Amino acid sequence: MYYFIVNPNSRSGKGGILWNTLQEELDRRSIAYEYYMTEYVGHDQKLAAKITANASADHPVHLIAMGGDGTVSGVLSGIRNPDYITFGFIPSGSGNDFCRSMHIPGDPIQALDCILKEEKICHLDIPEITYGKNALKFGISAGMGFDAAVCQEVASAPAKRVLNKIGLGKLVYVVIALKQILTMSPEPMRICLDKDRILSFEKVYFCAAMNQPYEGGGFKFCPDALPDDGLLDLIVVEGLSKWKLLFCLPTAFSGKHTRFKGIHILRCKEVEMTSAVPLSIHADGEPLGRQNKIFIKFEKNSLKIVTSVL
Repeated sequence: MYYFIVNPNSRSGKGGILWNTLQEELDRRSIAYEYYMTEYVGHDQKLAAKITANASADHPVHLIAMGGDGTVSGVLSGIRNPDYITFGFIPSGSGNDFCRSMHIPGDPIQALDCILKEEKICHLDIPEITYGKNALKFGISAGMGFDAAVCQEVASAPAKRVLNKIGLGKLVYVVIALKQILTMSPEPMRICLDKDRILSFEKVYFCAAMNQPYEGGGFKFCPDALPDDGLLDLIVVEGLSKWKLLFCLPTAFSGKHTRFKGIHILRCKEVEMTSAVPLSIHADGEPLGRQNKIFIKFEKNSLKIVTSVL
């Protein structure tokens, strides 16, 4: 039995339309499945908890999330008994960094085909961000500063919905990213790695802890990040002039930004980030408000995930 959690509002409403096509394919193949549509923020987490609550060796669960990168975070946060879960993901969002990093086809039908054939089973480490009294798991990245501020503004941008409908949703990210660079002020930040290594920076634009190489719709911020090595790759961007940052940012699509002075790539198993002032924070591109401190560590168990052989 396959259990699908579907975000019908992903890609400005196209998620529901894509699901209808996938449902026809499942029925054509006579696949046994149940599906649940998310109805509000956090519903994916509750659905995942309900579906996996009784997973066991005698009752393994194939859990499939369909939506954008934010849906990954929501579903991962709800999963119970991960040792008995096989996770799959079908993209219907606009960024799709999770697919890019995990080698999952961007085409929903092809992604479904990989899941049903179980082409390749990999393991995915599950990091968790703690902010204030809240905690959330994620699959791609979490952090504070510039990238989170872009996510927060994009989430409320009316133009995103319009441009998503014509396949140009990424333009919103570009425009808002340029605006944020020109208007934001870099802030002092203290970063504690593995509880014993403390680094201080005076003018930080952002710091992100990454479980995958890509975030933000294709920025290869941490080129060597691996989802199964038990390590977080951190990128810290600090001390650059705004004009140099504008020049540097496009090179991040190919991972060439790491040669610039002021770009720091670090590795750790857990990290605490503390800013002098509250900054925007995010997990898998979903804005989580503003905080001046976050803590990120790995969950004990990794998760089996179906990917492509390519």
